[in-house]
Amino acid sequence: MATKLHFLFTLIALISHSFFSHFTSSDSSVDAFVYGGCSQIKYSPDSPYESNLNSLLTSLVNSATYSSYNKFSIMGSTKQDILYGLYQCRGDLSMPECATCVAKAVSSVPQLCPQNCGGALQLQGCFIKYDNTSFLGVEDKTCVLNKCGPGTGLDGDSMAHVLTSLNGAGGLYRVGGSSDVHGVAQCVGDLSMGQCQDCLSEAIGRLKNECSGAAYGDMFLGKCYARFVTSGAHFDAKSNHGSHFENEKTFALIIGLLAGVAILIIFLTFIRRIFGRNGK
Repeated sequence: MATKLHFLFTLIALISHSFFSHFTSSDSSVDAFVYGGCSQIKYSPDSPYESNLNSLLTSLVNSATYSSYNKFSIMGSTKQDILYGLYQCRGDLSMPECATCVAKAVSSVPQLCPQNCGGALQLQGCFIKYDNTSFLGVEDKTCVLNKCGPGTGLDGDSMAHVLTSLNGAGGLYRVGGSSDVHGVAQCVGDLSMGQCQDCLSEAIGRLKNECSGAAYGDMFLGKCYARFVTSGAHFDAKSNHGSHFENEKTFALIIGLLAGVAILIIFLTFIRRIFGRNGK
C-alpha cells in the first residue's frame, strides 16, 4: 500500500435538466453525484485500517457542522494503517447545507468504494477524499471530468471574458458573470494560493478551448474546478428558502445524532468502570 495509488474514476454526465441547475442550491443539486473514484488496493474487513477509516469519515461529518473545509491524518500502529483525508464544501453554501452534503457523501462512499483503501467523491455541493498515501498539500491537475453542453449558436466571447475574470480573481472560491454567462471556480483548501492559481489557470484554459460556444461547461481537475453556464439566472444558495429550511432540519438532526452518540459512549464508559470495580 506504500506505492502511489491511481484512482479509477467512474464518470457520469452531470444532471442538467436546466442549464443553471449546476449552481443552484436545492436539495437535488447540492446532493447530486458528479464523479467518484476508488483506489485499486483493498483493505481487509475488521482490520485496523477499517477502524481508522470509520474514525476518519466520522471526523469529516463532525467537522462539517462548523467548518466548510478540513483535513485529517489518522495515525496507525503500522505504516500500512495510516490514513489521510479531507472534505470541502462549495464556497456559497451555509453551514447546514455543508453539513448535509458532507454527511450524504460520507454515507455514499462506502457503497461506491467498498473496502477500497482510497476513495474520492464529488457531489454538486461538496467533495471528500481519503487515501493511505498522503495527497495533502499536493497539487493535482489530472482531468477527472470534462463536460460541455450543447451549442448555443452564440460566440464564445462572453464565456471567455467571464472565465478570464475568474482566473484573475483571488481566493480559493471565485464567482463571476455577465448578463449572458455565469461562472464559478474553486480550489481544494489544502493548496497554497500559488498552487491554486496554477491549477485554476489550467482548468480555465482547458474550459475555454474545449467548451467555447457551449451552453455550459465543467472542467474538474484533481484539486480544482471551473464551470460556466449561459443563462440569465443567478446561482445563489440563499435564494431557495424552502430547501434552506429543509437543510436546517437535517443539520439539527445530525447534531442530535452526534450528541446521542457522545452520550452513549460516556454511558458505556461509566458502566465499564463500575463493572471493573466490582470485579476487583
